[in-house]
Amino acid sequence: LRPLCGLLLVSMLGACATPQTSRLLAKGGDLPRQAEVAGVPFYPQERYYCGPAALAMVMTWSGEPVTQDALVPEVYTPSREGTLRNDMVAAARRRGRLAVQVSDVRSLLAEIAAGNPVVVFQNLALNWFPQWHYAVAYGYDLEKREIVLRSGTEVRLVTDLYAFERTWERGDYWGLVVLPPERLPATGDERSVLDAAAGLERTGRHREAASAYGTILARWPESFPAWMGLANAFYTQKDFSEAARAFREAIRRRPKSPAAWNNLAYALAAQGQHDEALRAAEEAVRLAPESTEIYRDTLQELSGLRP
Repeated sequence: LRPLCGLLLVSMLGACATPQTSRLLAKGGDLPRQAEVAGVPFYPQERYYCGPAALAMVMTWSGEPVTQDALVPEVYTPSREGTLRNDMVAAARRRGRLAVQVSDVRSLLAEIAAGNPVVVFQNLALNWFPQWHYAVAYGYDLEKREIVLRSGTEVRLVTDLYAFERTWERGDYWGLVVLPPERLPATGDERSVLDAAAGLERTGRHREAASAYGTILARWPESFPAWMGLANAFYTQKDFSEAARAFREAIRRRPKSPAAWNNLAYALAAQGQHDEALRAAEEAVRLAPESTEIYRDTLQELSGLRP
């Protein structure tokens, strides 16, 4: 993005607080004192292309090689001379990656310690005169109070952690971990990774979505939404046997879910198991007397398919 007025930047940064870094360094905790992610490629950004460059670095690191030029049509907005955050997330998911947001300093450093680089969104100037910028955080040293970035044309930009937080706070503490679907972020909670897996489904990456849901279930085996997501992903791929198995697992966790019974009915019918499919459809209708229209439609449809 556009170059900064350095004197203005230096004169104003001192007035900003760094509450998260201060608490982190004061309390210590279980973070390693130093960490650095190996193998993060470096693509020096071309003019205004910090977003495509940063995303290309983490995408390539994750096993999905791509150049910043290839990403420009997907994420760069010429009228803004920059890249919107939602477009970064969408582009990663369209290419089959699990994209999960990181939003505080401790989580950022924990991801780095776990071996995951993080795209960070900074305002390198002022709230009333912003200079937006994307970089990749891939290392830190708590003893020296430093963080290491791939930023702009700097292959290894070592910056003060307090100063970094000031710029990151002005970017709303927005960070993004981009991972293959068989790997979860170290700090992601169940809801955030479920949202990321659902994002893969919405972009038509059903195979990767199934992989992501399976990975989620390895960590949260009782997750009803993950079983439903896995089943739906299998169904979309026409793997009806695995879909039915996953729907049954969902029903084990939530036996009174009409949606699970309804979808199981379709998976069974697709395998020619019409009697079982009708029983499942009838159970969906029984469980949802206040909203039976959609489930009655299923029952009627499957009744018409019965040999």
